[in-house]
Amino acid sequence: MPVSYPEPRYHGEKGEVSAAFRPAGTPADLTAANGTRTHYLATTASTSGEFGLYRVDMTPKAGGPATHFHKTISETFFVLDGTVRLYDGAQWVDAEKGDFLYVPTGGLHAFRNDSDAPASMLLLFAPGAPREEYFEKVSTVARMTDDERAEFFLKHDTYWTD
Repeated sequence: MPVSYPEPRYHGEKGEVSAAFRPAGTPADLTAANGTRTHYLATTASTSGEFGLYRVDMTPKAGGPATHFHKTISETFFVLDGTVRLYDGAQWVDAEKGDFLYVPTGGLHAFRNDSDAPASMLLLFAPGAPREEYFEKVSTVARMTDDERAEFFLKHDTYWTD
């Protein structure tokens, strides 16, 4: 079956001024306790649910999440700088600047920075999902009860396999 464009969502005749520019020097929206910085480049709110795009600047030896999958969103990784270990469900790969990994909905994946140098990557979620709360609260799961933790991960479409 041929792929086609989706149905129109804009019905005007002349276009509109609606773009959003974010300068490169904009401070991170979130800095984790380990120093990793997350930039909310395009949120589900700002894209009307089309996608979410985040830049993650990881400190050396920052680690990362264990193997997991999502039931409602795909996740894409694009390495901007440094080396990010990416798990594609079958093997770990030391991804470097310019490397790309697409994980369809349901695909097993993980990522981490185990190197002695910082690393930076783009994360794209599609369709958009409110990942900001996940990024902001994931560091608190150790203090949650088992039920609170299970509810948090279910709310944020994160299913662990380890």
